[in-house]
Amino acid sequence: MSDVLLAAPSRRSRSLHDAKVRGIIYQLLLAGSLLALAVGIAVQTASNMRARGIPLSFGFWNEAAGFDINQTLIPYDTLSTYGQAFWVGVVNTLYVSLLGIVLATILGFVVGIARLSPNWIVSKVAASYVEIIRNIPLLLQLLFWYNAVLKALPAPRASIELPGGIYLNNRGLIIPEIQLYAGAGSVGLAVLAASIFCVAFWFYARRTQNRTGKQLPVLWVSLAALIGLPLAVFLLVGSPVSFVTPELKGFNYRGGHQLYPEFAALLIGLSVYTASFIAEIVRSGIQAVPKGQTEAAHALGLAPGKTLRLVIVPQALRIIIPPLTSQYLNLTKNSSLAVFIGYPDLVQIFAGTVLNQTGAAVQVMAITLSVYLAISLVMSMAMNTFNQRFAIVER
Repeated sequence: MSDVLLAAPSRRSRSLHDAKVRGIIYQLLLAGSLLALAVGIAVQTASNMRARGIPLSFGFWNEAAGFDINQTLIPYDTLSTYGQAFWVGVVNTLYVSLLGIVLATILGFVVGIARLSPNWIVSKVAASYVEIIRNIPLLLQLLFWYNAVLKALPAPRASIELPGGIYLNNRGLIIPEIQLYAGAGSVGLAVLAASIFCVAFWFYARRTQNRTGKQLPVLWVSLAALIGLPLAVFLLVGSPVSFVTPELKGFNYRGGHQLYPEFAALLIGLSVYTASFIAEIVRSGIQAVPKGQTEAAHALGLAPGKTLRLVIVPQALRIIIPPLTSQYLNLTKNSSLAVFIGYPDLVQIFAGTVLNQTGAAVQVMAITLSVYLAISLVMSMAMNTFNQRFAIVER
């Protein structure tokens, strides 16, 4: 019994000298200190907000906003709540960001490949574009597109008339509005069916190529399905679509759909600016592919276009996708500069107008920051999942 009593203290004393035990104790102390600091900041912030009469709750969410938003993709009016105004800002931000990502990717890939062109003029024009655009601050480019290009267009009475009943002036681009009638749903179902067929055919073509090496005409078959099937249904149901042409009444056009200059300036600025960085990513990714791959493809008789599309670009994507993710995130976050040209995004509507009217600075900014964080995390997860399909798997 005495031996057991003497051994117990020695084991406890030895545990204090164990590096693993000390590490756990240090981490618990650090976590406790950080928790105490966070609680202290929260208590002090709440005390300061009470002293200055700043609201602490989220009760403003269901209050009437009382202000109008000229560009909305979801229903909204002056009687809508601050919560509805928040969703308008979120949708507008996602809308311009997703369109900007698509346009910047297309333009960036074209310019990046053009930089490697053997044609001297094409290569130098692409290089000049990259060096000029990426070295000018984005905010200055947005102001240039908005004030120097779009606002310099003529007034509505002197609009530039384009084919198809389209008008361009300093209030935006006005295009005919589409009206749908009975049977339009059938056309929509035809588009959906054609899209599903294209995806299924792509998987089938990929499997066939992996098994036999034979390439199927995926592009032409997909185009035929996406155009032919909806067009056939459209003609069979009796053309269930009509167009309302805009007409000049007074000092502005009535009817049609208007693309506002604020949206156009933001979309053009974000796309052009981000494309200059994507072009460099594409160029470096293609140049990182060993030259022997190109020589082997030419030895097999592949034309330069097929060599680039089937051999070089698929290998370069392993290098391109990770930094491409960062550019997509930057474009989404840079959309917050819309406040300087008047586009109603999340920052202007919620972190601007709603914050000024309600005074709930902490709640509004916390929600705004959380939205951008959530968008970035979801986008990163999607791009990482996509990247796994092209990553080299070690055996």
